[in-house]
Amino acid sequence: MRRIRDRVGGLDVHRDSVVACVELFDGHSVEVDKHTFSTTAAGVRELGEWLAEREVELVVMEATGVYWRPVYYGLEDRFDELWLVNAHHVKNVPGRKTDMSDAQWLADVAAHGMVRASFVAPPEIRGLRELTRYRKTQITARSQEIQRLERLFQDAGIKLTSVASKVWSQSSRAMTEMLIAGDADPAVLAELAKGRMRPKIPALIEALENRWLSYHSVVARQILAHIDFLDATIDTLNTEIVESVAPFRAAVELLTTIPGVSTLTAQTIIAETGADMTRFPTAAHLAAWAGVAPASRESAGKRRPAGTRHGSRHLRHSLIEAARAAARTKDTFLSARYQRITRRRGPNKAAVAIAHSILVSAHHMLLTGEIYHDPGANYYDKRDNDPDRKLHRHIAELQAAGYTITRTAA
Repeated sequence: MRRIRDRVGGLDVHRDSVVACVELFDGHSVEVDKHTFSTTAAGVRELGEWLAEREVELVVMEATGVYWRPVYYGLEDRFDELWLVNAHHVKNVPGRKTDMSDAQWLADVAAHGMVRASFVAPPEIRGLRELTRYRKTQITARSQEIQRLERLFQDAGIKLTSVASKVWSQSSRAMTEMLIAGDADPAVLAELAKGRMRPKIPALIEALENRWLSYHSVVARQILAHIDFLDATIDTLNTEIVESVAPFRAAVELLTTIPGVSTLTAQTIIAETGADMTRFPTAAHLAAWAGVAPASRESAGKRRPAGTRHGSRHLRHSLIEAARAAARTKDTFLSARYQRITRRRGPNKAAVAIAHSILVSAHHMLLTGEIYHDPGANYYDKRDNDPDRKLHRHIAELQAAGYTITRTAA
């Protein structure tokens, strides 16, 4: 196989060490040089100097958890071509596996053009990405605490969610604090209802009859304290994210014109993709990278279902949430598309399809700067009832049945 690179370095990265292998091709033979370095800042500097002395033109490493980051970040300013590659794409031949052989294999496949570089966010995006991802973990933790409060209510015989639409609200917070204070009288608790829950007071009195004990108060007090702490953390992160995303404010405002895409989702899309859509040749490439594109599995001319491709799980989760929000919107194309697919394939596959549509729209909008133009909830009705479309469909069916069609205008 023809070599396309003559001076290539392969790095097998671990937590505490990185094994480097350099292949130097002079046109006739390959010279191999190997060495092991520490992954500390000093070790990475020494690695960079060692590679520069050998005039390496391309450096390749696997994405190994988070351990690749200090090595990659320490070398990215020294080499024009520094590739991070998917570990699944460079699996070595089984047997006789060593760190040295892995490093040499990486250098070899890169020298022959058998692997592609993965997308690595630029430095200005990495901080934003870290903030948005951490915010998501805190939002998830807050939801889990609210679920624990619901389980605590059920343990005490309180059926609040049988009457109220959700377990966490200003009313439920006041009721919980009253229970912690030691007053478990259902009538007193029901009177704490606010807003639209006031007309439900008779039902609340029945639902709030309880077996509240001292240990319930201990756990509930800690849950409320943890929720307050998480609320403060999320607010702090939101403030930092707004400052970090300021250079992309126009892009965020553009993306929020898509039904179902909130400001948080738009910030996540910017953080995960970098907002530079030129890095992805087409919208299909972006959808595949995000994990919302169908995978292909074909053998012997037969294609089988393969689900979706593995991609950026953080971006995929945000897109799925946006898709479910879009499905609840009224008189929009995305909600109509969601209902149409749900009838045939179920809600989960419909959500992935809508996530795909949202990301394709985002790709086009960020490239062109155009706002979202909704085709309307009646898009499919107009398309299916279009006379020309019906004519072409019937002609295609007749031709498939073996007929020759001659069209003559009436």
